[in-house]
Amino acid sequence: MKCKRILLATCIFVCCTCSGVGQDLGKLSRPEDSGLSTERLARLSKLFQAEVDKGAIPGVVLLVARDGKLVYLQALGYQDREKRVAMKPDAIFRIASMTKPITSVAVMMLAEEGKIDLLAPVSQYLPEFKDVKVGVEKMDPSSGKATLSLEDPKRAMTVQDLLRHTSGLVYGAFGNTLVHQAYNQANLFDGNQTLAEFVTKVSKLPLAHQPGSVWEYSMSTDVLGRIVEVVSGMAFDRFVEGRITGPLAMHDTAFYLSAAQSLRLAGPQVDPATGRRPGASSAEDLTKEKQKWFSGGGGLLSTAPDYARFCQMLLNRGELNGVRLLSPKTITVMTSDQLPPGIPRSGYEDLAPTAEMGQSFGLGFAVRTDAGHNPLSGSVGDYFWAGAYGTYFWVDSQEKIFAVMMVQMPFPQSGYYRRVLRELVYGTLVH
Repeated sequence: MKCKRILLATCIFVCCTCSGVGQDLGKLSRPEDSGLSTERLARLSKLFQAEVDKGAIPGVVLLVARDGKLVYLQALGYQDREKRVAMKPDAIFRIASMTKPITSVAVMMLAEEGKIDLLAPVSQYLPEFKDVKVGVEKMDPSSGKATLSLEDPKRAMTVQDLLRHTSGLVYGAFGNTLVHQAYNQANLFDGNQTLAEFVTKVSKLPLAHQPGSVWEYSMSTDVLGRIVEVVSGMAFDRFVEGRITGPLAMHDTAFYLSAAQSLRLAGPQVDPATGRRPGASSAEDLTKEKQKWFSGGGGLLSTAPDYARFCQMLLNRGELNGVRLLSPKTITVMTSDQLPPGIPRSGYEDLAPTAEMGQSFGLGFAVRTDAGHNPLSGSVGDYFWAGAYGTYFWVDSQEKIFAVMMVQMPFPQSGYYRRVLRELVYGTLVH
């Protein structure tokens, strides 16, 4: 009986919301019209509701679209568990690294206009990087301690390196080398800094690798945000709004919240072990007046319907509702394997762009390169990424389908939900 109630609720919700929030993706009366099973879609609602009920996640918004039509949109659980505020489809989430694909689109738009040369040295746009060095750890035989030797790069770091994370830059939290330690000590996530001030800081630090020699997830995309500012002559937040989110009608996607939007901000639940909400800034801290650092690597807020518009633009090969941001050829380049063959690369579980997982990295997101190796459902050429607060999306051009998951939870706990979402969504396909 409970399963039947969930199935009925899913059917009603899908049909009602397709003509509302999802109208820009087209109207659909039945998921079966796009080759999906309504009964199997109900598995999504059942599983994620169970996770809410047992306290594993506070709440979630799930969205699936195929053939340009919204086939599933469900809000489950709580926007704020402690205050018992119910989750709604238009809840706003910190999307963290799901900002990176949007920043990468900004760069590629300027490349299409001839304003950015993807193979040019980064120092051509940001002279601060002209004298950057590579930090090489060497053991001091007298003390037995590692020391950092600074060496010249064998070649310049390029814009392409920034887009594909082969720049030699890193995230300090993802390692314990002397370079990573230097990143941790440099206060690079200071919310009171401008992008220009951030670039000045990071350009004084040594690279962890020779440019082009290693894939390591990094602050490269934040540097790209500053390049956009320099090349366009616009503050990065204004460029994103004026050239991407505004034209795509992504009205709830920005680096800051209005007073009205702050009432829709979803948050993680309190960790019973600490009594605190893990790693989330308050709505008051996300107002326009308090934002100076527009992090191209992780600063945006968005909703599931908004991010769906971005995904549909990608799936449409650069265009949505008559608004073209990129050419089809540019989308093809961005979603192709961009990593040099044989270079070392690592990553996190299902997100790892490794041959072992049948995956690599394009210009802004990971891409599946092999039908095998990876045990998760998908297609060769699908592309995806996730955010540090648990959000996730993927786009599959072969099946003309994409999915968005918006949730706020510690990233180490989010892997199961990414993977089960893939399995359940692909499990709904009947043709």
